Amino acid sequence: MTSELIIDVQQNEISIALLEDKNLVEYQNEPRSASFTVGNIYVAKVKKLMPGLNASFVDVGYERDAFLHYLDLGSQFNSYEKYIKQVQSDRKKLYPFSKAVRLPDLKKDGSVQNELQQGQEVLVQIVKEPISTKGPRLTGELSFAGRYLVLIPFDDKVSVSSKIKSGEERARLKQLIHSIKPKNVGVIVRTVAEGKRVAELDTEMKILVKRWEDAIEKVQKTTKRPQLVYEETSRVVAMLRDLFNPSYENIYVNDEEVFKEVKHYVTLIAPDKANIVKLYTGNVPIFDNFNVTKQIKSSFGRIVNYKHGAYLYIEHTEALHVVDVNSGNRTRSANGQEANALDVNLGAADELARQLRLRDMGGIIVVDFIDMNLAEDRQILYERMCKNMQKDRARHNILPLSKFGLMQITRQRVRPAMDVNVEETCPTCFGKGKIKSSILFTDQLESKIDKLVNKIGIKTFYLHVHPYVAAYINQGFVSLKRRWQIKYGFGVHVIASQKLAFLQYEFYDSKKQFIDMKEESETM
Repeated sequence: MTSELIIDVQQNEISIALLEDKNLVEYQNEPRSASFTVGNIYVAKVKKLMPGLNASFVDVGYERDAFLHYLDLGSQFNSYEKYIKQVQSDRKKLYPFSKAVRLPDLKKDGSVQNELQQGQEVLVQIVKEPISTKGPRLTGELSFAGRYLVLIPFDDKVSVSSKIKSGEERARLKQLIHSIKPKNVGVIVRTVAEGKRVAELDTEMKILVKRWEDAIEKVQKTTKRPQLVYEETSRVVAMLRDLFNPSYENIYVNDEEVFKEVKHYVTLIAPDKANIVKLYTGNVPIFDNFNVTKQIKSSFGRIVNYKHGAYLYIEHTEALHVVDVNSGNRTRSANGQEANALDVNLGAADELARQLRLRDMGGIIVVDFIDMNLAEDRQILYERMCKNMQKDRARHNILPLSKFGLMQITRQRVRPAMDVNVEETCPTCFGKGKIKSSILFTDQLESKIDKLVNKIGIKTFYLHVHPYVAAYINQGFVSLKRRWQIKYGFGVHVIASQKLAFLQYEFYDSKKQFIDMKEESETM
């Protein structure tokens, strides 16, 4: 299996697509100004205590208060509190972390009102992003994740990933980490650290310690509360950190700045793979070039077709996700209804496992498969689903089919489910139902070009239109595009873009920056 990562960097957002054997399996889209992401650390204020829930609501600057349960305070909560007070007592000189005193662990059966009070400052980390009507979920047990190690302040343990099976390697790693780690920090050794040299682990250890020191320094020097003191690395790098594996053949990026950032990171974690990071410079949008746009359009929405007319109907509710499997207009199997039902269900299991990763669906998922009478067929379906979900990094549980033919799945949820609207609003009438004559569309485009060249003074630009419109503009030896170039200069470029609706258009300058050419009359 080959994997490729495609990174589309736009002015306002970054989209990341993971392809396995050219099939889209993971997709993330985030605003470039995104905040309150998993891993961010804040100095926040306790807003309200909830003794009935044994929890508190904390102000981290989000529109809704964040939730902090007593059990999420962490065993070393008192140590953190004492150290923060020591740091804030002197704004000029930083109290050394190596001299910090570890206090006894927090009692597991304690209550929140004994440990927290309204207005108290606490150091917290986001473990779950805001989802729907809920604010972020917090923890008081801070951690700094790297490629090979996870650093935990005020802990003293060294743990090794259970996925490293060799007893000899586990002992080697433990001994190494004990020899290089500073005082008052615990370390979790990740699976990818297996076989790594001490120099590589020591370099990352120093980086993680520096992040913790920078965060504490920010606590010392700032008085504003709530205050962001540590921001997780960029979305691209964070995803790479968790996803990167040696099977990657290519990583394509369409932005030079992000390309350098990604290349630098890959060089640090896998120097022999630095050449797989490539800068995409084509005029065709990067997602169109790698057939990602088309896959996004066909893979999102309520109805997902998968093979021979069968389809999934996916519905999101507040409590859970519901999936209905339909055979559609599929031709019946010669082996009878039972064999046909099994075939459709197995295909649905393959597509559903992909959809769960693609949409990052979390919480409870209930799947209504087509009824099967034979117990062995139901077992085959269950085993197929379990096998398909092995590639999923998110924690999950799968139950066998119930008496009603329903399969129940729970999947870890840390981010809102990816929901891409694949329906297109008419770009000409904006939902009013009436448009100008479509035959005049190219005349409208020419007037925009004339304004751009002769009034605004932009001589080189890229006009993005729907592929059908682009085909019409480029048609013939003396095409409409050629006539525009003769009239307005050879800086006129027409690009077919699959993400645009039929009569939609976008202008970009020579630096690929968006130019808004819409007039008020077009949106009225």
